Amino acid sequence: MLTSLSLRLAAISFFYVTFLKDVALGAPMNMQKRDQLCNGHAELCERPYGNTTFLASHDSFAVSTNPFALARTQEVDLETQLLSGVRMLQAQGRMNGKDLHFCHTCESLTLVGLYHPLSNFLLFSSLFETYLETVKSFLDRHPNEVLTLVFVNPEEISVKDVWKPIFEKTGIADMAYIPPQPVMSRNDWPTLGEMISSGKRVVIFLDKGAESRTEPEADFILPQFQMMWEDVYDPTDPEFPCKVDRTAGPLAYDQQLNLMNHNLNVDVFVGKILVPDRLNSPRTNSIDSILLHAQHCAPLAENNRPNFVMLDFLNVGQGMDAVDRLNGFHF
Repeated sequence: MLTSLSLRLAAISFFYVTFLKDVALGAPMNMQKRDQLCNGHAELCERPYGNTTFLASHDSFAVSTNPFALARTQEVDLETQLLSGVRMLQAQGRMNGKDLHFCHTCESLTLVGLYHPLSNFLLFSSLFETYLETVKSFLDRHPNEVLTLVFVNPEEISVKDVWKPIFEKTGIADMAYIPPQPVMSRNDWPTLGEMISSGKRVVIFLDKGAESRTEPEADFILPQFQMMWEDVYDPTDPEFPCKVDRTAGPLAYDQQLNLMNHNLNVDVFVGKILVPDRLNSPRTNSIDSILLHAQHCAPLAENNRPNFVMLDFLNVGQGMDAVDRLNGFHF
C-alpha cells in the first residue's frame, strides 16, 4: 500500500544510498562555501545537468483557481511557479489561426465532439510568444538559474518556420544550450555552473519535429525522445508504477534523461476525457508519494534519480521538498 510505513522507509533509505553512490562516482557535493549559487544551491554548480533533479510543471500555462475549470493543471501563474522553484516547464502547442498557442484537452474534446459550452471549462489557450516573454523576464532577473522547456507538438508544426522564430524574437534563443554532439547521453551534459557561466542555460526539447536537425551545431531545439524517456503519460494509478512509455533511439533508455509523470488523473467522460485530480493532489504531491514513484523508476535508469518530476497543482503538497531530497539536500 502507498501509505505503508515500511515502503516509506525503504524509499527514503534507497535515495540516501543512491545519493552516496553518486558522490563516490564523481558527482561530488562541494561542501566548501562559494559565492555562486546554481539553481539555489552552491553544491549544484558542480553537479552535471544529467545528474540533477528538477521540479517540473505539467501544462504550465493551464492556470485557474476556478474549481469548475476541469482541465486546469495549475492554480498559480507562470511567474509564481518559477519563483517557487519550478525549473522545467511543459506545455502543448497548437496553431490558432496564424499564431502558435498552448492548449490543453483540445484533442480529447475533438474526439468526443464536445464544443461550447463545455469547452469553456476544459480549454486553456495562451499565446506562445507572451508565455516566452514571461520566461525571458524571469531569466533576466535570475542569472544563476538553469531552465528546461519541454513542448509537445502534436500537429508537427514547423520548427523552422514557427517555433524557432518565436524563440529568436523573444531572446530565449540567445540563452539556449546547443549540445556539442547531435545526441547527448545522461553523462554527456555539462555542469549547471558551466552552463550558467557560458550564458547558455536554457535547454529546449520538442517531442516531434526536431528529429532531423539539419545544422546540429546551430539548432537549439532538441529532439526530446532521442535524449529522454517518460513513464506513463496521464497516469490514473495513485501508486504510480513505472515503465518506459515513450522514447526513441539511438540511445538505450538507461542512458537517457528521464521524466517522471507524477500527476494523477480521473476519468470524467466514460473513458474519453481525463482531467487532473485536484482532490487527491495533497497526497499525490507528498514527499512519500514522489519518492516512492522515483524508487519505482530507478531500476530503469541505472538506479539514478529522475531528472524531472512533473506535477500538477504545484502550490499543493511538498513537491520542491521532495526534489531537494532527491538532489541530496535534507533540511
